[in-house]
Amino acid sequence: MAEKAQYEELIRQFSAFGAVKREMSRILPADCPGGSAAVLTLLGRYGDMRMSKLAELLAVDMSVTSRHVAHIADRGWIERFPDPADKRSRILRLTPTGRAQLDELSERTTQLLAHRLGDWTDDEVGQLAGLMARLRASFDDCRLVPGRTTAPTEADQSTRTPVITT
Repeated sequence: MAEKAQYEELIRQFSAFGAVKREMSRILPADCPGGSAAVLTLLGRYGDMRMSKLAELLAVDMSVTSRHVAHIADRGWIERFPDPADKRSRILRLTPTGRAQLDELSERTTQLLAHRLGDWTDDEVGQLAGLMARLRASFDDCRLVPGRTTAPTEADQSTRTPVITT
């Protein structure tokens, strides 16, 4: 197990990572804020899904997810159609325009990372990706808190501050 000083350094690095996230947000098109980019990315990665699954993957409330979905639907980047298994639910699907927007986002992000990490070796970039994936897996369900063995209740979720990452 790591020593206290190492965890304290991690805390400092997590705080400083905000600058990286802000720069990545600055490269997004004006009509595609971070939450919209996250929705497009998840639909691109996992394919068609219900809004409830999207909210779960984003780890935000349905009301937040609904706002992001409405934003990208208004731009024609997704379509919503009835779920054949439950007509009350909607399935979300990327449109060709949405796929093109996602491709543009990917290109912008790739160029930024290639520029900023240009002096890194392929192995270092691979190590970073692997360690970040492992870190994310260690926090697999960010809605669970130490000492709690179940996900929060609906009342708990309504009071939490949503965090959107791209």
